[in-house]
Amino acid sequence: MAGVSGIRTSVVLRDGTERRPEEAGFAIVLREDPSGGAGAVRAEVRFDGTVPLVGSLRFSIAVEGAEDPWWLIPGAFYGENRSAENGRVFPRFEVGAHADGDAERMVFDSWHFRADRAATPAVFAWAGPGLGGAAIAGPESTPLGITGIGFAHERRTATLSLTFPFREAPITYYGDARPRPAEVALHEWQPGERAELAFTVHPLDSDRHAYAPILRALHERSKADAPLRPWVSVAEAADLTAEGLVRWHFDPDPGVLLETAGFDREVTGRDGRSVDRQAMHVGWVSGIPWAYALLAHGLRTDRDDEVVAARAVLDFIAGALSPSGTFWGVWYRDSGWTQSWTPLSRGVHSRTLAEATLFLIRAARLEPGHPDWERAIRSNLDVIVGRQRADGNLGSVHHAETGEVLSWSGASGLTWIAALVEEGGDDRLDAARRAGDYYSRFVDAEYLCGAPEDVDLAPTSEDGYAAVMAYVALARATGEDRWTDLARRSADWMLTFRYSYDVSFEERTLLGRYDFGTRGADQASPSNQHLHAYGLVCTRELFELSDLTGDAHYRERAEETLACFRQFVARQDGDFNAYRGMVSERYYQTSCFQPKGMLLTLSHAWSVGVLLLGCEQVLGLGA
Repeated sequence: MAGVSGIRTSVVLRDGTERRPEEAGFAIVLREDPSGGAGAVRAEVRFDGTVPLVGSLRFSIAVEGAEDPWWLIPGAFYGENRSAENGRVFPRFEVGAHADGDAERMVFDSWHFRADRAATPAVFAWAGPGLGGAAIAGPESTPLGITGIGFAHERRTATLSLTFPFREAPITYYGDARPRPAEVALHEWQPGERAELAFTVHPLDSDRHAYAPILRALHERSKADAPLRPWVSVAEAADLTAEGLVRWHFDPDPGVLLETAGFDREVTGRDGRSVDRQAMHVGWVSGIPWAYALLAHGLRTDRDDEVVAARAVLDFIAGALSPSGTFWGVWYRDSGWTQSWTPLSRGVHSRTLAEATLFLIRAARLEPGHPDWERAIRSNLDVIVGRQRADGNLGSVHHAETGEVLSWSGASGLTWIAALVEEGGDDRLDAARRAGDYYSRFVDAEYLCGAPEDVDLAPTSEDGYAAVMAYVALARATGEDRWTDLARRSADWMLTFRYSYDVSFEERTLLGRYDFGTRGADQASPSNQHLHAYGLVCTRELFELSDLTGDAHYRERAEETLACFRQFVARQDGDFNAYRGMVSERYYQTSCFQPKGMLLTLSHAWSVGVLLLGCEQVLGLGA
């Protein structure tokens, strides 16, 4: 295997030291396994010690000449994973930050994680720009326990490894800025005990996109063991979520979709108020996209109450533009309209504004004749095009009053592309093309960042959704192959966040008891390691991409996600302790924020709305 020194086997003892297998009493035979597909290896293990031994087995491959390595753990680690300037603390790689690195800032040159943090339990490494690399992939768990995945860098060598069972080191990340002690899962080997372990190894060429065919092949192998098991049909899910938006999130005074509704309607917060969040973003976690989905459902099913509710939300947002001509960021019951969730004073966030504009355009197409909607669409697009930089950048954060662009960093501005294309006109399309050219550098670098307001300039699944929607829109409008290729690359990157297998849950947990299947769910980001359903926002675009490319894979992955999140939509009051029509925002598939197997007991406007949107997009396509 070019650039790879071979497979090294070691035994990791309780204290973290490594020994050669024969020194620890192990006999290990590695064999190629043609039945397991490309790169498949089978390890036959026998422990010949005379007394029990507590430890893990580690299988490693090395990539030499790695002065500036690039890493990928799907859903969990991308390149350096966050820039040094990023104020949000979560695991970061830095050359030379050895085991005594900066624990407070979570900066090290080696990281080992439990496999359920990864959308596919695999580690990829490239030696550097223009250089090849290697990958190693394994199962999420075996009879020895949860598998470990990890990497290390030392003296121009990048080492990738699988550990059976896992070790998390140098620290454990639990979703916040406080590092936890390293977590160690060890197996006690008994004299004469045997085990058989399977994994794959893969050479990589210099293209960082070389992960795509490998992940596709691994998905194809694992899906047979991860059957889809939605609780309800697409039409039933649409009816339930439309009811849920109106019943739990819509407030007619003044016409908002409140962002959260607690499952427990009796519990109160520390201030004595309801845990329901009395706020609404214009897009993203509330607002126009989900009001559009509600409008689509109401018109399709002749539900006047839904149509009235949707119009009220769209009217309220469209009728309250900021002084600079864009939407505001967030409405709060106590204080009214204000900025987005950004530390930049009076800043409103491009992704949120653009998403709101895009879905208002779609609402106006569904139901023409609303002058305020049309004015809001024109105003947002006019001012954004007017601020476009000569190189095509549309800006990431804008001042709500003055219109000054407060930040040009990251790729959140690419969300405007789909809105510009759909609103139409040569000037709009020219602006979209220039933006498409500018933001293509992020796609080519395999490092999209900046889409969500609460994760600053770090890769997230939401960046992938925005890129897919942008480049499919350009491909649709122009018929040009380059935009189709960028859409394909964006979709492949987005799918690195999508779980290709079913995580194993303890039966006594809620997700275990309900037999929750994780195939098709997305990791939110390396910073927010929980599963979410936001990928349903681009269901339509993935269907279109399959049609554009003749590749059914993208349609299949969209259908998987729609099937996955037709689990845990409450079918009646009391279903999984929720109320009919409620949908949780978070599913805890690993040890982050909450114990593995738990479910966030809040229904969120976006999590209800995005499932409704996905259903309406599929039903509207005649599927």
